[in-house]
Amino acid sequence: MQIAQILSPERTLSLIEGVSKKRALEILANTIADSSPGLSADEIFRRLVAREKLGSTGIGHGIAIPHSRLPGCETTIATLITLKEPIDFDAIDGEPVDVIFAILVPDQANDEHLHTLAALASALNESTYRQTLRDADTSQALYAAAIAHDN
Repeated sequence: MQIAQILSPERTLSLIEGVSKKRALEILANTIADSSPGLSADEIFRRLVAREKLGSTGIGHGIAIPHSRLPGCETTIATLITLKEPIDFDAIDGEPVDVIFAILVPDQANDEHLHTLAALASALNESTYRQTLRDADTSQALYAAAIAHDN
């Protein structure tokens, strides 16, 4: 998986302030919908919240990967945000989250969904990659840091 294939500069936001878990999911949903005609922010938000109710997508080390299948989504879409202050995300390690990488996949893309999640989780498990994302102080720098892992 190439991060540049699923992430775009307009879906990359750095150092968002004053958010809760719910507000972070709203920001992710709105960011995706704003750049994806035909996708509803409300539907994306509802699906991300429903997925969180099954169990937190906080994978540890301050990282969360909210994800869902979505009818009407034609290809895998990602958005990445970093938070100025970490928030409680009920992560598996109990640590607050400050890097959130959301993924939406087509409704029927079962294998692709699992492969994308596994590849992204593997990349985010690398401490140097996580730190590079956290060090990015603009949205442009965050996007560049995110896709640098592809090289």
